[in-house]
Amino acid sequence: MENLRKTPLYARHLEMGGKMINFSGWALPVQYRSIIEEHQAVRERAGLFDVSHMGEIRISGSGALELLQKAVTNDVSRLLPGHVLYSPVCNPGGGVVDDILVYRLGDNEFLLVVNAANREKDFSWFKQLAVEFPGVCIADISSQMAQLALQGPLSVQILARLTSADPGSLPYYRASLGVEVGGVKCMLSRTGYTGEDGFELYCAAEEACRLWDEIMTAGEKDGLMPCGLGARDTLRLEAALPLYGHELDEDITPLEAGLERFICWQKDFTGKEVLLQKKEMGVRRRLVGLEMVDRGIPRKGYTLTSNGQVIGEITSGTRSPTLGKALGLGYVSVESAAVDTVVEVEIRGRNYPARVVPVPFYRKKRTV
Repeated sequence: MENLRKTPLYARHLEMGGKMINFSGWALPVQYRSIIEEHQAVRERAGLFDVSHMGEIRISGSGALELLQKAVTNDVSRLLPGHVLYSPVCNPGGGVVDDILVYRLGDNEFLLVVNAANREKDFSWFKQLAVEFPGVCIADISSQMAQLALQGPLSVQILARLTSADPGSLPYYRASLGVEVGGVKCMLSRTGYTGEDGFELYCAAEEACRLWDEIMTAGEKDGLMPCGLGARDTLRLEAALPLYGHELDEDITPLEAGLERFICWQKDFTGKEVLLQKKEMGVRRRLVGLEMVDRGIPRKGYTLTSNGQVIGEITSGTRSPTLGKALGLGYVSVESAAVDTVVEVEIRGRNYPARVVPVPFYRKKRTV
């Protein structure tokens, strides 16, 4: 772990028995106790994640909005301060450079939260686009910030013990830009990547351990558990949330990934012309949810076939702790994408049937 990047909470993970792994060049806990226990804690109670490896890029100045309107497919102009949106960022060929969150902090100030593996690439990409917008300042502030994710149906009542604000009144995809949680100044956002209700908290890196300890103490009587990357992955898969490098990359378009609802066709953006052509012609593959009919667990890279012909491959798969079924996401030809279509997954040289099913596999519970 010596040559890996470490979050401000690295020592806490070791103290709490976190099993550390290399994730995109970061030393992060994959689990503390068991992935299933941590997964169930989030579904039934609450779990706390260190997601400080995510990148944060601040874009400000005159022209910041115009730059973002060109860079992302979603409509940033509809955001008010404290509003958040999710959006793909496309290259000129319509492929996904990254999928990000955009926070509007002020009239001319935005915070982008980007995937850890894409941090440097994204920063360079936005700098390149900013050449056309001389009034824009772009700064990678990732090293200055920590990000914690408190997820689960009891997250509201846990946070309520730590702040004079009312976390339960914060709407989904909204953020309180300056709130104290356990004495730590934070940006509190009602967002997450687990398919469950919850919050993401951003604070100064040097305050991360204090915030972590305050939340863990406040949630102790509710059965709050520290959670690692393993549970984060099984949770997001049940919710059919895409993971960059699996469901998304620079050769996959938002149309194929089922993300057209995050495209604003009424504005101009990078990749729009190609995406319009693909929309008019129709895509040749689509991302679908799959449920194994019998045994076998689908894994990334497994081949999908129909009538002896290769039709695609699995991008993510696991046995769902919540549903007790083997589930996967994968790209298939459009002819095989209809719900209830039966395809075959090649697992260690044998074919096992799987059925195309609606996604998400799991619908989240809202506490308010």
